[in-house]
Amino acid sequence: MQAVVLVSGGMDSATLLYYVVQTLGYDEVYGLSYAYGQKHDREVVMAKWQCEQLAAVKDWRLVDVSVLGDLTRGASALTDRGIEVPELAALAEDELSQPPTYVPNRNMILLSLAAAYSESRGCRTVFYGAQAQDEYGYWDCTVDFLERLNQALSLNRRHAVQIQAPFMTMRKVDELRIGQELGVDYAHTWSCYRGGEKACGNCPACVERLKAFAEFGTVDPVEYE
Repeated sequence: MQAVVLVSGGMDSATLLYYVVQTLGYDEVYGLSYAYGQKHDREVVMAKWQCEQLAAVKDWRLVDVSVLGDLTRGASALTDRGIEVPELAALAEDELSQPPTYVPNRNMILLSLAAAYSESRGCRTVFYGAQAQDEYGYWDCTVDFLERLNQALSLNRRHAVQIQAPFMTMRKVDELRIGQELGVDYAHTWSCYRGGEKACGNCPACVERLKAFAEFGTVDPVEYE
């Protein structure tokens, strides 16, 4: 079975990659990562490493869509070096539904490109690692978003591609449990939005990750400041 898997290099996408191969049984997988103008490339290095661990991954591609960083400058802490990545604890209540780390329309763009790649390769399925954040959220990681995007893709008259997100309604600790059972090496993943030598431990992504490891009762192998 063939599939395209978006691999960002974070905890979610690494778990998804192993899940697609080892649990769902896909034996011809194409990993897709993006340089979208993000402030660091730590996660991209991890994405490549994870794809190299599985024989079922036949190819890994890094796609340059850095123009997205230019277009969203001034609107996202992930793509604008002038906007500081916030600590989760510093976010106001009304910011949690769409925090400063949101990149405008990123998932729509990246998934559209993935669907084009999938269709061109003869694959009918694209997987991405959307997960139900415990503390904050993004509209393009919701069930409504996924359903409506698939409705649009179903209009294809000859080769409709479907987007799947198996972890979309899961908490991160449940995802971690799956990954531990599948043997995911989380030391070779990167979640921190800041991209320093060590993970910061207080940005939204770090807080979510640390909380999951604490709930699971094990230590995160990534080094923190």
